[in-house]
Amino acid sequence: MDKPINRILVIKMRFHGDMLLTTPVISTLKQNYPEAKIDVLLYQDTIPILSENPEINALYGIKNKKTKVTDKITNFMHLATTLRANGYDLVVNLTDQWIVAILMRLLNAPIKISQDYAHRQSSFWKNSFTCLAPLSGENVVESNLSVLAPLKLNSTVTHTTMSYPPDSWERMRTELNRAGVGDEYVVIQPTARQRFKCWNNEKFSQVIDALHQRGLEVVLTSGPGADDLACVNEIAQGCKEKPVTALAGKMSFPELGAVIDHAQLFIGVDSAPGHIAAAVDTPLICLFGATDHNFWRPWSKQMIQFWAGDYRPMPPREQRDRNEMYLSVIPADDVIAAVDKLLPGRLVPPQAGSPV
Repeated sequence: MDKPINRILVIKMRFHGDMLLTTPVISTLKQNYPEAKIDVLLYQDTIPILSENPEINALYGIKNKKTKVTDKITNFMHLATTLRANGYDLVVNLTDQWIVAILMRLLNAPIKISQDYAHRQSSFWKNSFTCLAPLSGENVVESNLSVLAPLKLNSTVTHTTMSYPPDSWERMRTELNRAGVGDEYVVIQPTARQRFKCWNNEKFSQVIDALHQRGLEVVLTSGPGADDLACVNEIAQGCKEKPVTALAGKMSFPELGAVIDHAQLFIGVDSAPGHIAAAVDTPLICLFGATDHNFWRPWSKQMIQFWAGDYRPMPPREQRDRNEMYLSVIPADDVIAAVDKLLPGRLVPPQAGSPV
């Protein structure tokens, strides 16, 4: 390329976990263009999960679908003016929202690359970019990275990144101490945005009892919503020995990243914290239901994944019932057995009177 790449904009407008899964793209761009400033355009409410990433120069938040139309228009026009003034040399688009096409026509970047989405084949969309890259890859990380193929880069970074400052861990270590938690703890996040991604509360309670039997403390985490906190409370009430719930709904994403990073193990469902565990290299057990478990699995080599489809047939996406708990077919005993595989040194103390 004739002109040097000094300023890059990456666009991704999805949920928290999706944002974390874009970090290999950001890292790859930074490795190949080390002097370039990399900005990210994302939904405002997902900014915290990338807020401490040192490879990102600036985060620009766009209002999401729930915002009033007038506020969205004002926000968009302000962003368009700001982004245009930044003078980008390269724009990398990873989102299929139609509003991106309008934004592309307002930016004067010489290189505008997008993934080639099958449902975005109108001339207005296609002509908004200088290059469309075919989607490829069996996992979302590989799929995201495929957008960079037209750049013919020398190297690729495939690991995801979850960053947090030292004081986030210092604060959380203080809170864990206050809750009586030592170094040998497991983090469990049982909640997800949608019911069809959730597992039975009583099965989580069984797993927690098994972890306690193995000498491990359990920290339950969740989002701040009333339903999430009610779920955490019900699970805790079902345990023989109560897990720690004091941090549930009270941590920022960097703080959650710090707590998961220092855990012995993470257990959760198909949601952002599982991807955080993969990013900080904490061993994890994840449970998936009626979703593409191969494409969306956390990008980790220290993982045992359970898919409800191994226990009963799962419906295709278009027939999925969002109110059905597909994960309920996964037995608690299987998850407990997975704990023993990932943490093999943990033996259940023999009960009094039983043969040794």
